[in-house]
Amino acid sequence: MFVNFEHLIRMYGGVAIFLGAAIEGEAAVTTGGYLAHRGLVDPYFAAVCAFSGSFVADQIVFFSARFHRERRCIVRVRGRATFARAIRFIERRPVLFCMVFRFIYGMRTVGPIAIGISRVPIATFFIINAVSAAIWATIFTTIGFRFGKAFETFIDRAISDPWAIGGAALVTGGAAFYIYRRYRSAEDRSSTGNL
Repeated sequence: MFVNFEHLIRMYGGVAIFLGAAIEGEAAVTTGGYLAHRGLVDPYFAAVCAFSGSFVADQIVFFSARFHRERRCIVRVRGRATFARAIRFIERRPVLFCMVFRFIYGMRTVGPIAIGISRVPIATFFIINAVSAAIWATIFTTIGFRFGKAFETFIDRAISDPWAIGGAALVTGGAAFYIYRRYRSAEDRSSTGNL
């Protein structure tokens, strides 16, 4: 049976962007912007879905941390070095942290948990989280939309010259793995010795 993927995207693209923004983050929202560039979803609708997914997910995590601090998943995150950094940041600049945590690598999940455990008022987080999610969704949807042509060129080149793209992917993957290993080793050292 033939599946019309464009029809599925037009039907369920908003749901996919919402869930992607809630679970994954920037890549899903940028993809939503790219789909808007292709005319498969409305760009404003894509941005609203991205905003809603990010905002709702962070509110759920915030409330889970505030009212269920001893749940196993919350306790596990509280043991990370990034959590300790988040708490120190919140103690110095609570409003700024609420605004920027979703833009900081490694803070996407840890951030709302740390805020939930902190003394930041519920109403304050609600307002700042809404503003931050709106800015975040707009930026990454716009990136996907504006750079859609570059993405299409990349795909066309991948089809016409897969060896060049394969080599670029290998180098990029190697660099990403190296950075990841450096980041994890630094995090392990800080969690064992500097907390």
